[in-house]
Amino acid sequence: MEKEGAGTEYLGKRQPGRARGWLLLAALLAGNVALATGPWLVRLADTGPVSAAFWRLLLALPFLAVFARVAGQRLGGMPRRTMIAVAIGATAFALDLASWHTGIGMTRLANATLFGNSGSIVLLFWGFIAARSLPRGAEWLAIACALGGAVILLGRSLEISQETFVGDLFCLAAGLLYAVYLLNLQGARGGFGGWSLLVWVSVFACPVLLALALVLGEPVWPTDWTPILILFVSSQLVGQGLLVFSLGHFPPLVIGLALLTQPAVAALIGWSVFGEVLTPLDVAGMVLLGSALAVARASAGRAAPAAGDG
Repeated sequence: MEKEGAGTEYLGKRQPGRARGWLLLAALLAGNVALATGPWLVRLADTGPVSAAFWRLLLALPFLAVFARVAGQRLGGMPRRTMIAVAIGATAFALDLASWHTGIGMTRLANATLFGNSGSIVLLFWGFIAARSLPRGAEWLAIACALGGAVILLGRSLEISQETFVGDLFCLAAGLLYAVYLLNLQGARGGFGGWSLLVWVSVFACPVLLALALVLGEPVWPTDWTPILILFVSSQLVGQGLLVFSLGHFPPLVIGLALLTQPAVAALIGWSVFGEVLTPLDVAGMVLLGSALAVARASAGRAAPAAGDG
């Protein structure tokens, strides 16, 4: 009887932990799904694509500041050198969003999502350069899958139209710029929390996006606020919030695999809403590139766990 009682007490302690684990996993997947709806909403917005990027950051800014204060993260006292690094990173982030939003309107949603997340692969390559080392094991496989998948998807886009191909290139450029953003913020993450950094990134990125939208002659003020409001809530608040809540509780490989829900959801939206049909060759290219993203995300997470997600 004594052993049975001890066992029951143990199970009682395990159960809340297991329930919390499922809650965190649900938050991780829901965050990725929320982010995957972003490209759809960018297309629905009646502003220009760069203007939509401006609004999604500006509208979220006061909420991010509140989240930072609630989490006990300081917003002031940033050293000048750190501020410069954050400003450079924020500029890269603004250009990342501008390039990605532009590409979204030109290529298929699944392609835009996959190529837009290619920053993980860029960071993997950068790690080899910084460490002056060669890939090992699964990293070679990730590189082969990334190259093979990219060639297939780019080739298929070129078959569809030159505009679709150029859209892919815009999204690839966005992935490169996102890696630059993460690299510039690495040093700042030690002294400031994720929410406070997002506040400062938004402060610096918003003027860049607004200026770029005006230079491009885009309509900035929406006539229909619904897509813009849903975009900022789903991407900047719900998506980012759930990821910040859950990311620290999972190994990098799980995070990388969860990332694959984004292109899957984007492909489903592209097919059901915009009639974007995927051939078996498209699916093969997406599986290859998605596998490379998962491995690269896992490798980047082991090498630099503080890098986080944008």
